[in-house]
Amino acid sequence: MDWDRDGYDWPNREFSRFVRHRPHYWHLQEAGDGPVLLLLHGTGGATHSWRDVFPILAERYHVVALDLPGQGFTKLGARQRCSLNAMSRDISALLDGEGLQPDAIIGHSAGAALALRMVRDLKQPPRALVGINAALEAFKGAAGFLFPMMARMMALNPFSASEISRWLGNAAGVEYMIAGIGSRISPEGLALYRRLVADRHHTDATLAMVAQWSLDGLWHDLPGIDLPTLLIVGEDDRAVPVAGSVRAAARLPQAELARFPGLGHLAHEEAPEAVTARIETFLAQHL
Repeated sequence: MDWDRDGYDWPNREFSRFVRHRPHYWHLQEAGDGPVLLLLHGTGGATHSWRDVFPILAERYHVVALDLPGQGFTKLGARQRCSLNAMSRDISALLDGEGLQPDAIIGHSAGAALALRMVRDLKQPPRALVGINAALEAFKGAAGFLFPMMARMMALNPFSASEISRWLGNAAGVEYMIAGIGSRISPEGLALYRRLVADRHHTDATLAMVAQWSLDGLWHDLPGIDLPTLLIVGEDDRAVPVAGSVRAAARLPQAELARFPGLGHLAHEEAPEAVTARIETFLAQHL
């Protein structure tokens, strides 16, 4: 993604800045005062995923959102560092370098897995965690088909990132993908996802992340993550079934579950006010 070409109307653009911290060149958005909240998007997303959540939280908190390595506007510096463990260490080092100590981490989908893993890698663990449709088990539904298929295509054909971008980078492809994970989002949201997946560098980094991703160690470690944790689930999610969050909540010592009927995998984009209100209630109890 090119900032001059693709970022001219990016959501919350006025809060964006860029940081070179090895091995990547990071895109961050930062606003507000108060306890520090870190927002981590899911696989194939970017800071745009928080476009409506970010300004609400920034009224009470110091909010930091970033693009994962190679996704959105963060430039990938080392392709082999797209695994859960490598991303966790690199984000933790970036935050330390910027003097940012998260009081809470809010992660969507794979971003929730990152939030849980960062408890181990941060110099000081956060005081609370929030997972929105936390992807702590294998993807299901359309995502369970698309993501592994994309990773296999990339392993067989190094040019497949461009091919996948052409396939998904149109209205029908993006709408199929979003509908397949049980969500209904605004035309603005669809257009932003279309812009992302049409970029072969973003798609290539997403494929690298999927190919390197493993949750086995994290699942084993969940009982040792003794922090207040809120797991928000959209009951219509077709990518990460509610049962997975129920199982994760049973393994986490201080977890609570919040269900949102009628919402899918992108619950925070479908109903940002309602989801953010639930998050703020939880944070008020623990920060």
